[in-house]
Formats: sequence, structure tokens, C-alpha cells
Amino acid sequence: MNAPSSPPNARPSILVVEDDANLRIGLRDNLQDEGYEVTVASHTQEAEPLLRSRTYDLLVLDVMLPGEDGYSFCRRLRASGVQSMVLMLTARSLEDDIVRGFDAGAQDYLTKPYRLRELLARVGALVRRAGGAPPSVMSFGGFSLDLGKRTLSRIDGSVIDLTRTEFDLLAFLLKHRDRALPRGEILDAVWGRDVIVDPRTVDNFVSNLKKKLGWTSASSFTIHTIRGVGYRMELESMTKP
Repeated sequence: MNAPSSPPNARPSILVVEDDANLRIGLRDNLQDEGYEVTVASHTQEAEPLLRSRTYDLLVLDVMLPGEDGYSFCRRLRASGVQSMVLMLTARSLEDDIVRGFDAGAQDYLTKPYRLRELLARVGALVRRAGGAPPSVMSFGGFSLDLGKRTLSRIDGSVIDLTRTEFDLLAFLLKHRDRALPRGEILDAVWGRDVIVDPRTVDNFVSNLKKKLGWTSASSFTIHTIRGVGYRMELESMTKP
């Protein structure tokens, strides 16, 4: 199964094969937010022609699919010469199931229910092994946020010290700029769904971010408070590689 290569300098490409519509859409949206080019399929018959048409950096493959399961599909892909990295997703967590996934040709295996941050970390690691990388630097208002190095620097190169949470909050606001983000959504994305935090904690962190960024009414960016909802970040100009 030989497919055309991706053009140079293209965004890393991911094919998600998942029969659950909610999970499929959620995976697509979250991966697109990270800067990946994402295609989705609901079963292997839908995925196979997509894999013939182009080369993907990563295949996110559910195991329990209607018709042909993920194990069998992965074995066929390897036998036909497909070299894309494969991350298997499944509710099966027994050691034999995990070994079966690796034996089929997968590079990684994640059990459901999975945590989004862990999934994104595993995806990022596999994409780097495949030779691609998502857009890693976002520039705005005289600042550069480097997602790979996890640094925030001014235009003169000086670095602004951020805590882990402050960095993740700023990255989330930038990725979802121009959107009204409810406090609950911010908490889930930055602190994690399994962490119990007072929603007003977001307000304190946004206030600290503004201070560290030296925000004034003359700044070319702003973090608006949406009363009763949360926050919206707006930029006059922003560049991503």
C-alpha cells in the first residue's frame, strides 16, 4: 500500500480511526487545536483508501472497531508496507492485550478512559519520532511562547518566568483566541478533569499573567473578562510557523 509522501514543511498529519462519534470528534478537535492536520474515519474500510491516498505521520487507531478490529488492520498495514506510527486506543488493559497491540505493529498503546494531556504527550512523542513536529512557537504582542521549550520570551530575548500552570493557561488562551472560554473548560484543560479547584482560581491566574506580561490598555493583546462565563483572549496580530 504505497501512498504519496506529505509535501515538505506541511503540518504533521494524523488519521484517527474511531467508531464512537463523540470520541472521534473530540480527538479531531483537540488534535487540531495542537496544530496537527487531522483526518477521521469511523472504521477500517473508510480508513484504508485514505491511507492509500497519502502518507500520515501517525495513525490513532481504536482496537474495538465494527468489522475488522484494530489489531488485524494494523497487521495488514504493516504487511503492505505502511510505515506510519500507530497509537492504539482501547478499553482493554490486560497485559496480553497490550502485547498483542505491539506484536501487531503499534508503537504505543493507551487504555480508555485516557487523560487528554497524556494522550497529547504520547501523540507528540510519536510525531517527533516520525520526523514531524506541531507548530511550536506562537508570537504575540512582542512576546514568543515556545511550546517545545516551554519558555516565554520578550522580543529582546529576555525570558519571563512562568509557573507550569501559568504557561499552560497562556498557551490554552492563545490556541483558543477569539473564543469565549468558560471557566470550567479552562479548568478541565489546564488543571485537569480529575482535579477539584475553585473556579475563581482561574481569575487569580489570569491576573498574575497580566502582571507578568506587563499588560496595559495600550498593549496589542488583551484578555477580556466575560461576566458570568470566563475569558476571551484577543490579539491585534499573531504569527505561527
